[in-house]
Amino acid sequence: MKVKNQIILALDVENKDEAYKILDQTTPYLNTIKIGYPITLALGPQIIQQIKDDYNVQIIADFKVADIDATNEKIVNTTLNWGADSIIVHGFTGDDSVLAAKNMAEKNNKEIFLLTEMSHSGADRFLKPISEEIAQMGVDMGIKNYVAPATKIDRLAKIREIVGDDAFIISPGVGVQGGKIQDTLEYANAAIIGRSIYNSDNPQQTLEDLINMI
Repeated sequence: MKVKNQIILALDVENKDEAYKILDQTTPYLNTIKIGYPITLALGPQIIQQIKDDYNVQIIADFKVADIDATNEKIVNTTLNWGADSIIVHGFTGDDSVLAAKNMAEKNNKEIFLLTEMSHSGADRFLKPISEEIAQMGVDMGIKNYVAPATKIDRLAKIREIVGDDAFIISPGVGVQGGKIQDTLEYANAAIIGRSIYNSDNPQQTLEDLINMI
């Protein structure tokens, strides 16, 4: 995946007019949008294809898929058929669940991103102790795309060490959560940024400022 300006917009709003106003200001600079549950549940899964068609962008579905293998297959297949280019999948469910998601994505000629560790402090309790093992599992399975936190640079660096230089890492937590874009992009291929942009009085200017920091 090629991410323009190394920034992915996390579009976690729930109103279509608001979403399109933000996209109008940001998509001249960006080609990749991360869509999660807030906008999808509010507007329906058809919003994925609508945004993709209206703005000619790549869509990462941030559904953090975490179920048994058979259910993961269905979630991944349905989501990708709604127009997403890739989907984020939790790794803590184990290799059978992750493999089912990976195989289904590949059947659709698309990709998964394996979530190793999350950016909020609560993830330290349960995910942090196994995140390196999740990353290694992904390597052993031949997964090339990963999610690792911008708010914990030491963890991001460690996950990069495990998955290798050829892997593609996207990293949430820049901005409101405290992550710094320059530090993040030392280890990640792209930074995921949401509230700092979409809650800004001037999303375009905020995005331009972020790009100038890189």
